[in-house]
Amino acid sequence: MTEYVVTNGKVYTETGVLDKGYVKISDGKISEVDHGDYQGDLEVVDAQGQYVLPGFIDIHIHGGYGQDAMDASFDGLKHLAESLLSEGTTSFLATTMTQSVENIDCALENIVEYKAVQDKENAAEIAGVHLEGPFISEHKVGAQNPKYVQRPSVDAIEHFQEKADGNIKVITFAPEVEGAKEVLEKLSDQIIFSMGHTVATFDEVNEAVEHGAKHVTHLYNAGTPFEHRAPGQFGAAWTNDGIHIELIADGIHSHPASVKIAYTMKGNKRFYLITDAMRAKGMSDGEYDLGGQNVIVKGSEARLESGALAGSILKMNDGLRNMLIFTGASLEEMWRVTSLNQAIALGIDDHKGSIKEGKDADLVLLDQDMHVKTTIKNGQVHNY
Repeated sequence: MTEYVVTNGKVYTETGVLDKGYVKISDGKISEVDHGDYQGDLEVVDAQGQYVLPGFIDIHIHGGYGQDAMDASFDGLKHLAESLLSEGTTSFLATTMTQSVENIDCALENIVEYKAVQDKENAAEIAGVHLEGPFISEHKVGAQNPKYVQRPSVDAIEHFQEKADGNIKVITFAPEVEGAKEVLEKLSDQIIFSMGHTVATFDEVNEAVEHGAKHVTHLYNAGTPFEHRAPGQFGAAWTNDGIHIELIADGIHSHPASVKIAYTMKGNKRFYLITDAMRAKGMSDGEYDLGGQNVIVKGSEARLESGALAGSILKMNDGLRNMLIFTGASLEEMWRVTSLNQAIALGIDDHKGSIKEGKDADLVLLDQDMHVKTTIKNGQVHNY
């Protein structure tokens, strides 16, 4: 279908909710958005009263469905990207781990190779790379391998960016380590620097923002906790309006009340729902590899043998459901934490991130329980 209409849906847009709206799609683009009954002769996709949202954009995901970005496998990335449509994700940042320079190089080169020929109708689209490490603190490695932690430098980052053909959009780093300030001053207008895996104090986090840091990576995990006399990274993230936060809303990485506090403090415009998923997402319980380390998956938890949490097995639609439950907020308020905020941060909101005429036809249709029924990618319909 090169031209058709999604009708009878509850359509969520930047300007409000169309309770009974329709979205006209022409050659992979949104050509019209309106309310009421569609009057015309085009083929119709009946949303049957379901929620119609922009496709999700996951800016922190290592893998899923048996695959991982660090595998440096073309077919693996392809399988991951195709599978992500089933959870409503239409764009993502392929996310690397703290590993050897050689392994990171291989992963980046593979991402570039795959991205050049990716199928934008039948798979989620790689919008770039999130380089998580190796420029982190050895004192807060989480599931990263401390053996490969290194100090940031302009040369090291430019090396990775060259291997990535300019596709690195976000770098997770520790702002307190040697070299961090120089890197921020030189490169923060080109790359989003996200503070994570850090023991930075409240003041050090705020100082990093003054030098160009913009995000906090998976708030509450591998950061400096809040204490009333030492507010830490958490306190800075809550109170500094220059900071936008990622959060893994699985109810495991953070208590639901902590999620609600973060959302209350940051609102719906400085908040990114992420999965931080690893290869076991969408797979059965068992043992899996994460960046060369063994991970045991049981139920909804993924942990290293040490007991440390090792990424998640969260799906974006499940994260959205959890956000609504944990915060009590409405979908009208919440939808943008899954798409528009990310698109704005990545500078792709001229064609992604919301349901608006002229943008790419990346949509997800969900029932009242946030189960994905249909994902539309560049106009191509995928039913689940």
